[in-house]
Amino acid sequence: MLNRFRSSGACPLRRRPVLPMASLAALTLAAVSVTAASFLALPRPAAAQDESRSNAENRPKGFKVLLDRVTHRGREVVGIYGQVSEPSQPGMWRVQVWEELDDRVTVATDKIGCSPTSPLRITGSARRLVIRELNPGGVITPANRLDHLMWWAVCVPEQAGKDPASLGPLARQLGYSGRLPEREQVVLGAGR
Repeated sequence: MLNRFRSSGACPLRRRPVLPMASLAALTLAAVSVTAASFLALPRPAAAQDESRSNAENRPKGFKVLLDRVTHRGREVVGIYGQVSEPSQPGMWRVQVWEELDDRVTVATDKIGCSPTSPLRITGSARRLVIRELNPGGVITPANRLDHLMWWAVCVPEQAGKDPASLGPLARQLGYSGRLPEREQVVLGAGR
């Protein structure tokens, strides 16, 4: 079919392939190969190149590493420091939680309850408070591992950093049944 411009009476346009299909496929394959090769040759971020990089010298006095792993966000280190007992609540502790990623450090204040009848972790922000009831000596999953690492580091400091899944017998010796239901309650606030 021929297309003509009505106003100018220009020559008809002819439709024909610019490149034969085989050439087009070869060109596409070459472009993909060059793109993949250039991606692989690009320098990685400094953090990914140096796995041993650490902010250990910047961490506060009394810092206990609870979790040190490599994730999709880079190297993640979580630890606690500055443990202070709550004078008005026996068995309740305030602790600073340090979360270190390759590009930032965040510090939050959490509360940990060490009572045998009501072990818990309270975390969150001004807009969202998260209360997690724990079961020391119970089942440890990826969802509750950090909560239990913090609980053991605060309530039984000599067990800080140990795998909480292996501490069931010790929890029962300390008076924790290992049969408490684990629950999470989220309380929304107005914020600041």
